Parts: sequence; structure tokens; C-alpha cells
Amino acid sequence: MPTELIRIVSRSSPMALAQVERVRAELAARYPGIRTEVVPVTTSGDRWMGDLAKLGGKGAFTKEVDAALLAGEADLAVHCVKDVPADRPLPAGTVFAAFLKRDDVRDALVHPGGLTLDTLPPGSRIGTSSVRRIAQLAISHPQLVCVPMRGNANRRLEKLAAGEADALLLAVSGLERIGETARISETLSIETMCPPIGAGVLALQCREEDTTTIAAVTALGDTDAWRETTAERMLLHVLQGHCNSPIAGYARAERDGRLSLRARVFTPDGKTVLDAHEWAGPLDPATLGTSVAVALLRQGARELIDTIPH
Repeated sequence: MPTELIRIVSRSSPMALAQVERVRAELAARYPGIRTEVVPVTTSGDRWMGDLAKLGGKGAFTKEVDAALLAGEADLAVHCVKDVPADRPLPAGTVFAAFLKRDDVRDALVHPGGLTLDTLPPGSRIGTSSVRRIAQLAISHPQLVCVPMRGNANRRLEKLAAGEADALLLAVSGLERIGETARISETLSIETMCPPIGAGVLALQCREEDTTTIAAVTALGDTDAWRETTAERMLLHVLQGHCNSPIAGYARAERDGRLSLRARVFTPDGKTVLDAHEWAGPLDPATLGTSVAVALLRQGARELIDTIPH
């Protein structure tokens, strides 16, 4: 039996709290009698509604969470892997103890009238600030217009209702977590909208020396999610992708143990697309991530990423 009490630090958005509830439920199922409590923090990324790059990128959502963990105010942090920067290491003294079983990696269109991307009238405003989505939409549906849209999913749905956009692009897994899948008018294929690195994976982060908590949460980890995420994050690390880099990709672990990784790098306007797809065979996940990154670098990914301001 692990420590009687595990304190979980979380951003205070409905999405973040839903993610924590999943972890609490999985811990309770495995260790009946365990107590968990939530330590809420508001991050600079939640407070700031401008361009994320001006705040130092995606780390804006994790900095205060990391600080609470390192200060000993909490024992465990729950992160969406896609929000954790891969171009720099995790904060010293912390470690990912587990990746939970992966959720749906796809993107969804939310349109109040139930239209799809193909049936939206030209000039329709799509609410998204994601460079990955903007670049791919420019390729597949150049007649649509992207308008900047920040804030958590609930806030974006409010902005849609207020008429700030005609439709939204949101992660299927996020809509599932906040109980809003009924709003999905179209689930996009991964061919149309390649997912972000780490899509649909929740990571559990602990202090390195806290072996008791690490032992408790490691049991919640999913091997396939670990292999897929390790390959994807190594890809991003080798590419040194930042939060303004239109990089997309996903790894898939097959039932027979084989692992594949597909990745794409775009210019923001979608006019240039670099593609790579490899199977690991006996390679470990990190080597696969490195190999796919090198294939993209050979095609000019470094120059493409470096020309984008961040």
C-alpha cells in the first residue's frame, strides 16, 4: 500500500480537473482506501489570452505546476503530454512516472449547425490558434479562414456561442473529458489533420526522490502509451520544435509489438510539407523518434523550423 495521501497539483480549468478525476479514480480502483486531494494552481498560460510564444510557449501551462511539485506542496502532477515542451528536458528533480492509456488522438470540428469541413461555406471562420491546425487547414480547405482562439475548451465553446467564430477545431479527447462529444459535427481523419505530438496521452510527473509515489503511480502506466510517447517526444526533441513550429506526428504500437512513427513538418501557410514514416522493427522507441527526425532534417526541416519566429 502506498502513502495514505497523494496530493495532486492541477490547473483549475474544467478540463484539467477532469483529467485529475481520471487519475484519482484509477488510483482508487488499484488501491482501495487511498486518499487523494487536489492542489489547484492557475498558470500564466491560463491567465494570458495573447500569443503563447510571448510567454515562452507551452511551458506557460506547466511552470507553476512544476514549481508546486518541486516545492513539496504536491506529490503528483497530471499533464497533457502535448502541453509539455520537448525541446528542453523536464525540470531537474522531476520525472515522468507513467503515461496513461491513450485516448483518441483525432481532431473534431464543432459547428452549431452540424456542418462538416467540406460543407462549410467559403469564408467560414474557424476558431483555432494552433499553427499545426492552421497549416493543415490551409492545405485541405484553403477557402476557410482561421481566427485566433485561445482559452480552455469550455471557454472556446462559449466564444463560439457568442459568435466569435463559425466553427471550432478541438481535440476529440478533450471534448470527451468535459462531456461535450455531442457537439462534434465531424471527426477528422488523421490523414486530414495529423495530430500533435503526445495527443491524447496524460503523463504523471513526480519528484525524482519520491520513490513511494513513483511506485504507486507506475502501476497505472500503459506500455503502448509509453512506447508511442517516447518515440514522439524524442522526434520533437531532436527537431528542437518550439510552440510555433507546425509539427505533427503520431506513433502507433501494433498488437504484435511493432512500432511505427509518422511525422510532418509544415510552413505555417501549408505550402511546404515534409513527410517521414518509419517502422521500428527491433529499434527502441527513442531510436525510432531520432531516425524519423533525421529523415525530416535531411529534407530541410531545420531551416523550415528556424525561419518561424518564436
